[in-house]
Amino acid sequence: MRAVVQRVAEATVTVDGETVGSIEGPGLCVLVGVTHDDTPAKAAQLARKLWTLRLFDGGAVPSAEGPADTAAPGAGPADKPAEQSCSDLGAPLLVISQFTLYGDARKGRRPTWNAAAPGPLAEPLVDAVVAELRALGATVETGRFGADMKVALVNDGPFTVQLEI
Repeated sequence: MRAVVQRVAEATVTVDGETVGSIEGPGLCVLVGVTHDDTPAKAAQLARKLWTLRLFDGGAVPSAEGPADTAAPGAGPADKPAEQSCSDLGAPLLVISQFTLYGDARKGRRPTWNAAAPGPLAEPLVDAVVAELRALGATVETGRFGADMKVALVNDGPFTVQLEI
């Protein structure tokens, strides 16, 4: 499974002019792609990673082990370590299926989608990611599988990472 994860101030997905999913941040907008050998176990692993991945700024929070980690001396705000996750903040996630994450444009002028799983395999695995996130306690909104979706977001940072499970 592959995911592009964007820290957002807000994000919305619409289908045919109807809003089908929307979050107010801080939160994550997650594009999820599925390939042929992905499994429910990989979907659960991706969900756990998304829920616990530290992508949000944190204050200097002392712990039992001593002072919190801080950025290197002289480091600017962009160098400040991300210290909190969605699970720490209760931050929402907008999860959107995105088969084009497995597009391959190395040859020719048109991408191929051979590495992307077909809908009957991909849809239940994207649903499994969402279900596992919800089981972990996450607030999750979604797009609509296979639909022509319009995604609008305010990227916070910008802060975007790619995950491969």
